[in-house]
Amino acid sequence: MALLGLMFDGLPATAGESVWAYPSTPRVERCPRVLRVVHSGRTIARTARGLRVLETGHPPRYFFPLDDVVTDHLVMTGGRAPTDHLGEARFFDVRIAGRRAPQAAWTHLKPPAACAALRGHVAFFAGRVDGAFVDGERVIPQPGGRLGGWITSDLVGPYTGSKPRERGLGFRAGPS
Repeated sequence: MALLGLMFDGLPATAGESVWAYPSTPRVERCPRVLRVVHSGRTIARTARGLRVLETGHPPRYFFPLDDVVTDHLVMTGGRAPTDHLGEARFFDVRIAGRRAPQAAWTHLKPPAACAALRGHVAFFAGRVDGAFVDGERVIPQPGGRLGGWITSDLVGPYTGSKPRERGLGFRAGPS
């Protein structure tokens, strides 16, 4: 569809990875890109061994192996959320030097067999920490604040969770 190649403001865009080409049932895949999360001036997670979850309409959700996360800064909360395909999500606050980012991270303690690779990994909401990066590029949080996807300049939307004015065909994140 030609309209997917347009920027939100109507300018032509370069080709990118369309989130509408992702599978309808979430797929977990290895991600060799360098992922990093910063909060309160500290890198709290960094990996080149991450996983990404791809699902139709959603920017990827990135998961870090626990070995690559400063887990001393994660405090599990009582927060839980059922998910259709990934198993129950359990939430963490991020706490550093008295500064708290409520429910800024999550994990799936018992993912179903198809997503078993997520066990022992944690993901972060880009909009609830000071910065989230993919290969050094600061990401944009998925619209809506509760879905956890990370938008990079190589993605083409529109994205699930967008405000109605952002839903028009051709909305594209990234540098203008």
